[in-house]
Amino acid sequence: MKIVTIVGARPQFIKASVVSAALRGKCGEILVHTGQHYDANMSDVFFQQLDLPAPAYHLNVGSGTHARQTGEILMRTEEVLLKEKPDKVMVYGDTNSTLAGALAASKLHIPVAHVEAGLRSHNRRMPEEQNRILTDHISTQLFCPTLTAVEQLAAEGIRGGVAMTGDVMLDTVTHYLKKARQMPGFQKIYTDNGVQPKAYYLATLHRAETTDGGEAVMHEIFSAFEALDCPVVFPVHPRTRPLAQQVIAGQAFHNIRLIEPVGYFDMLLLTSGARGVLTDSGGLQKEAYFMETPCVTLRSETEWLETLEGGWNVLAAMDRDDILQKVRRPAPDPAALARRPFGDGRAAEKIAGLLVSREIEEGSGRSKG
Repeated sequence: MKIVTIVGARPQFIKASVVSAALRGKCGEILVHTGQHYDANMSDVFFQQLDLPAPAYHLNVGSGTHARQTGEILMRTEEVLLKEKPDKVMVYGDTNSTLAGALAASKLHIPVAHVEAGLRSHNRRMPEEQNRILTDHISTQLFCPTLTAVEQLAAEGIRGGVAMTGDVMLDTVTHYLKKARQMPGFQKIYTDNGVQPKAYYLATLHRAETTDGGEAVMHEIFSAFEALDCPVVFPVHPRTRPLAQQVIAGQAFHNIRLIEPVGYFDMLLLTSGARGVLTDSGGLQKEAYFMETPCVTLRSETEWLETLEGGWNVLAAMDRDDILQKVRRPAPDPAALARRPFGDGRAAEKIAGLLVSREIEEGSGRSKG
């Protein structure tokens, strides 16, 4: 059996690391890197740290408008699939790489397996929401991280090929946080940035709806960061850096420490060591939940409803006072974590088993010609 796995962005490298490890010895896997994240700190370092095999194909797509990027990935992925003739194509999450990879496979009648299926923010203005919905509706196997995701697919009429596997990100956090803390000099990420564990906040901002608001929106957010009682460490996305620097310089803010994007191990250490997380990232709000770090999500909705239980994650408007109120809320309820809505940390193993077992059920009778 041959599977082509398509990745292109930081969260996908992380998820693929544990699933690819679980697939070894069960089938042949060909890794395709679309190049959607092309910065070395957001791409190369993850392959090195996570023991991911070097991609068999690098499509070198880079940045661009949504249509241009998706179209380029679609065309270049089709060339790979026509050459390799895989039995299945596996995609992760909700990026342009996800949708383009799924479309390329579906048009060639190659079964699509979608990891993190069934997520919905119910905001169709988000490109990620569009990508999720379209990918789910052309997928053959849908691996859901939560029961909420399973129920959402059923509500949309999708029941065949759906499995509640748990969340692969729980697998990765459980495995790699322990590994990160065992590294010699792991505390360097704190000392280099002049902070101590539980005496700083961690922030990330990268979504278009955040950055497209321009200086006015960033000023509201940074005004809240400036008023917090300890420093805010901000690994800044390349797309966000010019705007962030402009706002900080214009207001002479001093409580916000912009740093370069960091590798996965350092990001785990920063998240676990933070007093709280402030983010517009879907993945980071969930990682914070896994590490029992309170989170404020700077969005009006979230696809990860389970993180809201017990107050571990709360939503905030792009408003200084609302952000500060949410950061200063009462401590979250530890009992909410005991319900384990994201599974038992063995999602990758379950996904690998289902991929192989479905091959037995479906056969591989498609023409390889």
